[in-house]
Amino acid sequence: MSAEAHDSTHYIKHHLQNLAYGKLPAGYVREDGQALTQDTWTIAHTAKEAKDMGFLAFHIDSLGFSVGLMLALMILFRSVATRISTGVPSGMQNFVEMIIEFVDGAVRGSFTSRNNLVAPLALTIFLWVFCMNLMDLLPIDWLPGLATMLGVPFLKVVPSTDPNVTFGMSLSVFALVLYYSVKMKGAGGFFSELAFQPFPKYMFPVNLLLEGVGLIAKPISLALRLFGNMYAGEMIFILIALMFSGGVALAVFGGVLQWAWAVFHILVITLQAFIFMTLTIVYLDMAHQEHH
Repeated sequence: MSAEAHDSTHYIKHHLQNLAYGKLPAGYVREDGQALTQDTWTIAHTAKEAKDMGFLAFHIDSLGFSVGLMLALMILFRSVATRISTGVPSGMQNFVEMIIEFVDGAVRGSFTSRNNLVAPLALTIFLWVFCMNLMDLLPIDWLPGLATMLGVPFLKVVPSTDPNVTFGMSLSVFALVLYYSVKMKGAGGFFSELAFQPFPKYMFPVNLLLEGVGLIAKPISLALRLFGNMYAGEMIFILIALMFSGGVALAVFGGVLQWAWAVFHILVITLQAFIFMTLTIVYLDMAHQEHH
């Protein structure tokens, strides 16, 4: 492998690695040659250390940015709510009201039952996913470069490119779907819905298999759709950024490509947030409906 290819590979891997905090076992030899004398919770300094920490490692960057963005949204909406006026509204009040009306229209169009939780949940999901996706429009090297200068080995700034985040959200939605399915139909009714359709009752093993797979596929597809689209978008930004090290001509061409992809990516960012919200509403609506 040439030095240029090696540098490119290292650059890509560095930008795709989360800042992991987890436990390394006693006797583990770290990158600097230090051998741990006991089980140690620490920050991974290499991708190998992050991998060796296993499933229980925490992605500090994903957690930090996702929680920080949610807190920022809460502060913003609270500040607008405390200053709301019946007279001439401010620009921010108009913006917030427009988003609420948009989400309310989506809920009214897709949710046919009555549940006071659905609209606030849909609003939270749409804004949260949108803000996490929006982080992808920041220049790819700004925050990771600053983190490196401060001694932080890795930093991924787009939480929705982390499958742990997207699966956490989708599994939370799935838990609500199961809860309302049992609450509205009863445990027996929910099981009957899975076991006795679409084929005749004597084919209930086939029905149970088909409906069970369809039920489990909901959170998986919900998580992977968001993760896949955002991960691909981030990868394209990283590949375009590599062009800036290839000379003036490639740098100018890369700048044009980066601007064009950012403009197009705004649509992707908004669409993915809308799809996640809409599917959540639809799945909850299905959980409230009783099939005969």
